[in-house]
Order: sequence, then structure tokens, then C-alpha cells
Amino acid sequence: MDERLVGKLEEVEQAYVETLEQLAAPDVFADQDRYREISIRHAQLKPVVDAFQRHRAGARELAEAEELVSQESDPEMRDYLETVAREQRVELERLELELQSMLVPRDPNDDKDVIVELRAAVGGEEAALWAADLYRMFERFAERHGWTIESISVSPTDGGGVKEATFAVKGKGAYSRLKWEAGPHRVQRVPKTESQGRIHTSIATVAVLPEVEDVEVDIQDGDLEIETMRSQGPGGQSVNTTDSAVRITHKPSGIVVSCQDEKSQLQNKLKALRVLRARLYQRQLAEQLGERSVARKAQVGTGERAEKIRTYNFKENRVTDHRVGVTVHSLPEVLDGDLDEFHLALNARDAAERLAEET
Repeated sequence: MDERLVGKLEEVEQAYVETLEQLAAPDVFADQDRYREISIRHAQLKPVVDAFQRHRAGARELAEAEELVSQESDPEMRDYLETVAREQRVELERLELELQSMLVPRDPNDDKDVIVELRAAVGGEEAALWAADLYRMFERFAERHGWTIESISVSPTDGGGVKEATFAVKGKGAYSRLKWEAGPHRVQRVPKTESQGRIHTSIATVAVLPEVEDVEVDIQDGDLEIETMRSQGPGGQSVNTTDSAVRITHKPSGIVVSCQDEKSQLQNKLKALRVLRARLYQRQLAEQLGERSVARKAQVGTGERAEKIRTYNFKENRVTDHRVGVTVHSLPEVLDGDLDEFHLALNARDAAERLAEET
């Protein structure tokens, strides 16, 4: 385990011991407000200390197993001891990742629902088909975690793709996982329309915004320009027949949001306002962090082929996350919503970086 992490954990362990001593002190027990405050601190530190003690005990067991392996002459017993040592190393790695995440402050948005904005970028109709595939991937990912998806606005293409789509994902911890999907997703495959079997590269961009309540973002009615229009699409009931589509422009920021999925103008307006609040909230976060650009632009980049967070190569059955260098050869499973391996690695990297900043 990294020395900085050990040092931080030892500080937590010492603080935990101090809370035990304080809770046993008569003067603290007599002051109920102070006793309650220390009890809360004690409860916060206990899971970290328990995990640290399990790691410490596991490290001792691993050292003993490795020593026995070096001394054992019987091949069968040696194989058994090596298996035990290998399993113990895996458990220690898991505990170390858990301890890293425990020590860093949680993102206050992690438990929020999210609004995802998906757009076809470079690649024409193939990019639109790829955007539709990503939409299905996120639907399957949400199903795996017991979350629900609510469509806000979808602009389909005649070829069965999606030019752009905005949807909400509702469920505890949705932002903590889906935030890692923000950015350009690159696909390398032979399009259905390619007669000579050449591989094309296309891009779809993803922005992930935490959904917020009215009280978290102050929007003045006078700052909004609201326009109504007829819905656009490949056809169907209420399309091009009523002025139900809504476009809202937030004049101070220049942010424009459109929604046309619902038959009711009021429902489209309410959905558009949800997206606007999310974008304004993300903008506020970016300003607080001292970033000059709007968070969504930082997330999706320009949509050029050279920019990507992840590459999906159909010929090689390969998916590579370029931020952490993780590659898996199980593309169908990934497109079926199996994103956990990438998210675990990204969480671990994020925890290590934030821990380094703390120390």
C-alpha cells in the first residue's frame, strides 16, 4: 500500500481512538450536544478503521502464506498455498481501492439523477446509427442497476439512427456512474451501407448533467425567451399538426433547449426547463472550479475523430477506455450495458488523484 495512504489511514485510526476516549469521558457524556457530535464523528470513522484493520490482518496472512510457499517442498501443498496467496492479494487490492474511496470527499452530486445529452458528431448517418446504439447501451446499463430512463427529446433520422437525444436516468447513484460516460465515443466498424467492406470511424458525443431542483438554480422568468413550433420528425400522431414543440432560450447565458417529444406544449416546456436547469447548474459548477468553458463543451470536446474517451472496434471485438488504458475483448457485452470494469478503474483513478490532492 502507498505510504501516503498508510499515513492518512493511521491519522484516521488515531482520530478514531480519540473519539472512543472522549465518549468515555464523564464531562462529554454530561454535554449531550458534544456527545452527539463526537458520536457522529465516531460512526463516520469506524468503517474506515475496520477496513484498515482487515487490510492489515490480510497483509499479515499474505506474508505468512508467501513464507510457507518458500519453505514447502510438497508440490500439491505448494500449489494450494500459492492459490491462497493469490486470492489474498486480490482481496488486499479490493480493500485498498475501498479505503481510497473512503478517504476522499464524495462528489455531492453522486446520488443525483442525471440528464444525458447524446449527439451524432463526425460520420454522417453512420454516426447517427452509432448514437442510437449508445442510447440502447445506456438503457441496458440503467436496467442492470434498477434505474429508469425517461425520454426528454429524441431526433431520429430516416435511416434508423439518432441525430440527437436527451433523456433522464433516475435512480440512486446514477450520476456517480454515468458521469464517466461523458465525452466522445468512437466506433470503428463496417457500416451497413459500405459495399466494399471498408472500416469507417465515427463519433457520438455524450454529456452527463446532474439533475437539480428549482431551489438549486435561480431562473428568472424575464431571462427566458419561449418559442413554440410544430414538432419535426419522421411522422406520426401530433407531428407537424400542432404547435406543441417548445424552444427556450436563456438570454443571460445564451443556452438554448428544445423539446418536442410530448403532445402537450406544457409538458414539453417543463421537460425543457429541467434540461435548462441542469445545464445552468453544470455551468455554475464549472465557474466555481475556475474553468473558463461550459462543462458540456469540456465533456464532449469538438467531436473530431482524434478526440475520444473510448474506442469500440467491431473487427477486433475490442473496447478501450483511453483515460485509464483498460481494454476488454467483449464488445457485445459492453454494448449490452456491462460498463462496470471501466467504471471501477475510473473510480480508483479518481480516488487516488483526489487523495494525492488532500495529502
